[in-house]
Amino acid sequence: MSKTTPARVLIVTTSTPSYERAGYRTGLWLGELTHFWDVLEKDGHHLTIASVDGGQVPIDPESLSAPVLAMGGTKKRYEDTGFMSILDDTASLDDVASDGWDAVYLTGGHGTMFDFPYNPVLADLLVTTYEAGGIVAAVCHGPAGFVGATGSDGNPLIAGKKVTGFSWPEEKLAGRDKVVPFRLDHALKEEGATYTKALRPMAEKVVRDGTLVTGQNPTSAEGVGKAVAKLLAKSR
Repeated sequence: MSKTTPARVLIVTTSTPSYERAGYRTGLWLGELTHFWDVLEKDGHHLTIASVDGGQVPIDPESLSAPVLAMGGTKKRYEDTGFMSILDDTASLDDVASDGWDAVYLTGGHGTMFDFPYNPVLADLLVTTYEAGGIVAAVCHGPAGFVGATGSDGNPLIAGKKVTGFSWPEEKLAGRDKVVPFRLDHALKEEGATYTKALRPMAEKVVRDGTLVTGQNPTSAEGVGKAVAKLLAKSR
């Protein structure tokens, strides 16, 4: 347990269960939630999960395969009925966006590519939190939430910021390059951000620029959690 004062951390998930141009199922990448949750829970912070539409969170079936579940304690969380029941009935983003949060974390999963970009409620949440001195974090496809988020100065929220996110080589390896609605790396660059990626696909990479923290892929979720925990410890 950390000696810091507990922070209020909002974890945002997608509500999109499938692609628009293919029958593949999608949704939240479970490990990107659990790895982050484990780090922040250990420090005693108050964690709340909200999805874009509220209700049950769709889970990407690829994230439930045996090799993936074996990574970083995800299987233990998946077997925990108490934990998984949280995802059965989540608050909607509309219900909690104005509550005031110390940190906001955007989980990934390809579903975010459809309901995170140009989402006015999510954009306002990110801008309000960041401009109030709070922490904004995202992992894998979660940075799609930055697309269309404009600060009070009229510039994109991530303009001039260093970020990362799921890379195009990783998208090709996942076999989703033909069905995603856009290239995430290009979209982040078009927002004015400096995008970088790891030399090797699926290698951990976490980028911190002030109170903005991003991770490239599922293997980076724990690292994002640790970076957020450090920032929270400094601010309490």
